[in-house]
Amino acid sequence: MILKYDVIVIGGGHAGCEAATASANMGAKTLLVTMDMNKIAQMSCNPAVGGIAKGQIVREIDALGGQMGLVTDATAIQFRMLNRSKGPAVWSPRAQCDRGKFIWKWRSMLDATPNLDVWQDQADELLVETGSDGSAIGKRAIGVKTIWGAEIRAKAVIITAGTFLNGLMHIGRKMVPGGRIAEPAVPHFTESITRHGIRSARMKTGTPVRIDKRSVHFEDMERQDGENGYYKFSYLGEPRSLQQLPCWVCYTNPEVHQTLLGGLEDSPLYNGQIKSIGPRYCPSIETKLVTFPDRPQHLLFLEPEGEDTNEMYLNGFSSSLPMDVQIEALKKIPALRDLKVYRAGYAIEYDFFDPTQLKHTLESKVIEGLFMAGQVNGTTGYEEAGGQGTLAGINAALKAGSICSSSVATTTRFELKRDEAYIGVLIDDLVTKGVDEPYRMFTSRAEFRILLRQDDADARLTEKAYELGIAKRDRYDWWIEKKEAIERIEAFCQTYAIKPKIVNGALETMGSTPLVYGCRLEDLVARPELNFEKLQTIVPEFRELIDKLPNRKEEIAEAAEIQIKYKGYIERERMVADKMHRLENIKIKGKFDYPNLTAISTEARQKLEKIQPETLAQASRIPGVSPSDINAMLVLLGR
Repeated sequence: MILKYDVIVIGGGHAGCEAATASANMGAKTLLVTMDMNKIAQMSCNPAVGGIAKGQIVREIDALGGQMGLVTDATAIQFRMLNRSKGPAVWSPRAQCDRGKFIWKWRSMLDATPNLDVWQDQADELLVETGSDGSAIGKRAIGVKTIWGAEIRAKAVIITAGTFLNGLMHIGRKMVPGGRIAEPAVPHFTESITRHGIRSARMKTGTPVRIDKRSVHFEDMERQDGENGYYKFSYLGEPRSLQQLPCWVCYTNPEVHQTLLGGLEDSPLYNGQIKSIGPRYCPSIETKLVTFPDRPQHLLFLEPEGEDTNEMYLNGFSSSLPMDVQIEALKKIPALRDLKVYRAGYAIEYDFFDPTQLKHTLESKVIEGLFMAGQVNGTTGYEEAGGQGTLAGINAALKAGSICSSSVATTTRFELKRDEAYIGVLIDDLVTKGVDEPYRMFTSRAEFRILLRQDDADARLTEKAYELGIAKRDRYDWWIEKKEAIERIEAFCQTYAIKPKIVNGALETMGSTPLVYGCRLEDLVARPELNFEKLQTIVPEFRELIDKLPNRKEEIAEAAEIQIKYKGYIERERMVADKMHRLENIKIKGKFDYPNLTAISTEARQKLEKIQPETLAQASRIPGVSPSDINAMLVLLGR
């Protein structure tokens, strides 16, 4: 049987779901191939979305017309805005979700998406059309074959297979093939890709024990509640409707550590069983003990899996130690002395592909029409996967020629720069620098954090998405309404003059500073000790303006306040970003014979030949390429 589509998406995880809906919403006839329709967008590890920098990515997915923010808002059982003690450039939303409801909400999203079909099957072979001489030149992905004999043809193929490619799970010395607990691995498919010259390697990740909450002594733990404010992930999201649940905090202790260390000889991480590299920023509990031997305790979070289940997730206790060692150690924690578990923690090794062989569109440099997104590119995290999936879906639809908006009829690729989105930072890091460990996004990876705030994702991306056809009219109209409201607030603050008066023989003050003639409301907003809330109490006209704002006035007011308060910093960072764009506009692909370019260092020649950067700016970000190498290339370009 042969099926024909514009775009095929292999894998129904977070990258696959965003890729499939993005492609279909742009008008491409799309097929999502998944091994189990009942585990769409499964939260394989922590049942939470967002976090430091990750929350910004989810806001960006939403601003681009994606679904993760909407699904998260509909299934959230706890919400928090992280980093509130710091500046707004690093505020990051995070939500605990109901794992089961998250899956079914995604299912309903997929079912309601026009142009999108779902096929339950397992990809077995990538179909590639080669040049007449069988060379690498002219290779093009034309579809896949499945284990059940279906042959699916398409103009573009997106691989979002997560941890399933040759997946191997570890608990102690026991090894079982699988892509996730109780789910089979996918053999052969990696080999059908690497035979065409695409490089692959192995990575490792893990997940903690799952606990029965009926066995937990919560009186011995610290309760951690969420926030009940107006914040949501999606600009179109509805107020949270599910029961809001607390998380709980406890700590390991020396007895726990002694028990865990006693099982290290059976740990796959330390007996040579696991040879691949795990995530640096989400280490297993045994790695923490080896890396930080002097610490008497480690922080653990016990988090609910849903509003109507007893299953709980022990964040901070990822492990692949033998089951009896894990359980025995946990029982040494007072709150878990009567512990019962549903499932022990385990580690998993899987295949990924070298992301430096991808373009910024996430299309392969080796095989035309082949796109990759998510953990197959060496990343970790639902949010990083969803961001890549969105970009891959857009570009696959463009590749297939399925553009529904006439205004972008000549567009063939969609990319995001480092000053436009964290997704742009993520993809540029992957394709320029590559990975030697699972990549996780942090605010520190972005050099333009003030421009990439969680509150302005729609300002950066929604109009771009609307022009492409992926963001629909309702989302665009909401952004225009918000934009106009922010402009009204800014105009009022710029023109409203403060009229000081003499109080008790002295000039009236606001905060610690005397008011002077010519002072505008904008000047007061810029003061650290003042904010919109305080100023509304003394300027009735300002209060009336805020009260007349459209729906979600708190969100609009906050965005306007940040714009005014940090105006100088934002403008300065924009100037730096604009300077960077000058190098981005200098195209160098195909203009240099790097092996024979003696004007630059040997290391630079090797790195440039391997990565083949598109622009001089990308070349400048490659590790091993120095500023003097860039200057030499500029001189040669001038000649």
